[in-house]
Amino acid sequence: MRQPGLEELVARLRAAGCVFAEDEAALLLGEGFGAAELEERLRRREAGEPLETVLGWVEFWGLRLAVAPGVFVPRRRTELLVRLALDRWRDGGILVDLCTGVGDIPAAFLDARRLHPGPSPEVFAVDLDPVAVECAHRNLAGARASVLIGDLDAPLPDRIRGRVTVMTANAPYVPSGEIELMPRDAREFEPALSLDGGRDGVSLHRRIAELAPRWLAPGGHLIIETSGGQAQRTADAMRAAGLTATLVEDAEIAGTAVVGQLP
Repeated sequence: MRQPGLEELVARLRAAGCVFAEDEAALLLGEGFGAAELEERLRRREAGEPLETVLGWVEFWGLRLAVAPGVFVPRRRTELLVRLALDRWRDGGILVDLCTGVGDIPAAFLDARRLHPGPSPEVFAVDLDPVAVECAHRNLAGARASVLIGDLDAPLPDRIRGRVTVMTANAPYVPSGEIELMPRDAREFEPALSLDGGRDGVSLHRRIAELAPRWLAPGGHLIIETSGGQAQRTADAMRAAGLTATLVEDAEIAGTAVVGQLP
């Protein structure tokens, strides 16, 4: 099979509606795929699959993280949660990341703490999706991190109850009726499990806020990614669970989060 050149790749990607066809073509060629594999991946991209899963990786926090077809692809806006977790960290603490997906938040958190003096954080990353969990295992290999499969806090060990310094969650927050309005690559190629936040978008946020107090240490923090449309409801869920709630936004990366604290 003939290896297509850059111009041919750009033309095909542009015809498929890829806005950044030149950049995408360069990335595909840069992976060193053989002709047959390049053609197979190009066809997947032409069909609308996200570029990241076509390539097999996504850049997040300056890291190259493994992703696979059918997983939720981390967005840069989630880096806000990493920064907030780092700002509220206490040495010797425990980080729990619920709805971890491919483990992007704990991977970035551990990378940022890598050269920091003091004891290494103990990290637990939990998700329901076995494909995402497999990616998380790869992205957290060699780290002091336990990757667990299960529903929210169900697989967490009892020994960390009341000891968690920071709990993070990029849980689904798209209202069920708005999923059909999302871009095609998200609604057709990412699992509904990682997108659907229920009728008003905060069903999972309420569950997480309710469970968090039994795991958080006194003064511990719960940090949930949300959106401008859901932020007040997310904050209300935290307050109903006995936490304080503060809205934090980062316009540069379009990130929105609510930070709760246990008294």
